[in-house]
Order: sequence, then structure tokens, then C-alpha cells
Amino acid sequence: MEQLKEYYRHFAYPEFLWLLLLVPLLVVLYVLEHNRQYPEMKISSVGVLHAIGSSAKHYFFHVAFGLRMLALALLILALARPQSSSSSRSVNSEGIDIVMALDISASMLAQDLKPDRLKAAKDVASEFIDERPNDRIGLVIFSGESFTQCPLTTDHAVIKEMFGSIHTGMIEDGTAIGQGLGNAVSRIKDSEAKSKVVILLTDGVNNTGNIAPLTAAEIAKKFNVRVYTIGVGKKGKAYSPVAIDAFGNYQFDYVDVKIDEEVLEKIADMTGGKYFRATDNKSLREIYHEIDRMEKTIFEERNYTKKAEEFLPFVIIAGALLLLEFILKNTYLKKVP
Repeated sequence: MEQLKEYYRHFAYPEFLWLLLLVPLLVVLYVLEHNRQYPEMKISSVGVLHAIGSSAKHYFFHVAFGLRMLALALLILALARPQSSSSSRSVNSEGIDIVMALDISASMLAQDLKPDRLKAAKDVASEFIDERPNDRIGLVIFSGESFTQCPLTTDHAVIKEMFGSIHTGMIEDGTAIGQGLGNAVSRIKDSEAKSKVVILLTDGVNNTGNIAPLTAAEIAKKFNVRVYTIGVGKKGKAYSPVAIDAFGNYQFDYVDVKIDEEVLEKIADMTGGKYFRATDNKSLREIYHEIDRMEKTIFEERNYTKKAEEFLPFVIIAGALLLLEFILKNTYLKKVP
């Protein structure tokens, strides 16, 4: 959970601040009235005036007017109702744990997806990871056997780096779909996330491994793991590796694409997921977008605002200034020469 706090001050009725223009207007009127009461006179010498000097009461009379204007300004500010507000926002994000189980058998080098199935799968999966910043994601790879390439982590830079290092031939060739799914489930079954998801991508038929695909699906169902299955490969024939020459290079030819869609559909149905068929790069990207839409992270946001009135100090100070003016005008300034 993340908490954000903000503090700020404002006026509830800022339109009353226009009344502050009265203060300079009253000052101008006061000066004009003062000059009218004391007109100019011409005398031959000012020496006699120096002897008289200036009365301190005369200056205090102006001070009294200044106190009144300051009090008026403070009362206008109080009328605009200055307020302080504090707002806090709590954001609670509830992420999803996702394990991606990726087939890396030799047939994943078929070129019906560009540049090949494996490279296309890795690229699109990396884009998917970028769209899930709040989720823990793990990676399991399988071929003739299976192992965990990366456990569940929020460090997506690490898992994307792991994706980059994946290649065919890392493990014994074959297609152990059941073992790959079982390994993925074992990595996520103890998760406390609100949603536990496995995305299993393969291009073939289970032909090895010591766990049957539907048995692995039963285990996933028992631990409330939802499995999305993706079959990769165009319909018909695809330019695929068929043999390895003496130098260790794959020999390619057009062969029938065989994906056990019935089993993949059953796995998805048993666990509450969905089966998809990707026949090209575009459809594979759309599949991951659809999974992203179906498995949304939950964000809960709550906002709290607390306001405090701050006009009272302005009223108190204004009242004190008016009281001081009243005292001066009725005592010291009662008679101004």
C-alpha cells in the first residue's frame, strides 16, 4: 500500500479579495481630505515654524488611520475564508502471479512465424511483461524435460534477460507438455496472490515426460491455478527443422503442423482458462493482449481530505487593531492640535 499526502492553503471565497481594492482607494481619499483641511499659506519666513516644531499627536493621528486600514484588510481576508487542507491518498495494488511455460523444442524453430516461432514467442512475451509492472512473473521452459529458468519475481529486467538467453538445444529434445505444466504449477501453487496464472505455449503434441498433460491440469485445478494455453503454428505445412547435419546445423523442410489442440483445450477448460491458436506474429500478439485484458491487476484508491478554517487569527488581529485605534482616539488623540 502506498500513501501520498498533500498540504495546501486556499480561500473558500476568493472573490471577496477584490474588496482589498477599497484600501488604497480609502487611503487616497484620506490624503485628499487631509490636504483640504490644511490648505497652503504663504509666509515670509519659516523660522518661527521651526521654533514651534511638530506635534507627536499629529503623527499618531495618521497611525490611527493606518491601524484602521490594516484592520479592514484583515477583515476582508477573513471574509474570504482562508483554509488549510490536507489530503491523503492510499493506493493498494493487488497483483497477479504469472508463470510462463515456454516450449523450446527444435520444432519451435519453424519459420511460419517470423523470424521463427521461438523468437516471436520471446519477443511478444517480453512485451507482455512490460505491460504487467505490478505482477510477479516466473519462467519455466520445457522440451524433452523441464526446468525453472526464473522463479517468480518483480524484477522484470532479470526475467527479460533470461528470455534473451533461451535457445533450443538447452535441454533434451521432445515435447513434455505435462511435465512443463506440472513444473509451472509447482512454482506457483503456494502463492498468496489473488490470482495464479500459467501461460503455456507449445507447438506440438505431448510425446515424453513422466506427467500426463491432463494430470498436470488436475493438479493446477486443485491449487486454483488458471491455465491459458497457446498453440503456435500455421494450419497446414510449415518450413521446420527435420534433421541435424554433421556440423550440428538444422536441416529444414516443409512438414505438417501437428498441435494437440484437444488436449490444450481440455487443460484450459479444466482450470478456468482459455485456449488460443496463434498462426502468425499478429495473432500471437493479440492473444497476449487478450490475456492481459482478462487478468487485470486490482487497484483500490481511497482519498481523504481534511479542511481547517484559518480566518479566526485575522479577525482577532483586526479586532485588536480597531481596539487600539479606539483607545488612542479616546485618550491620547482626543485633542489633536
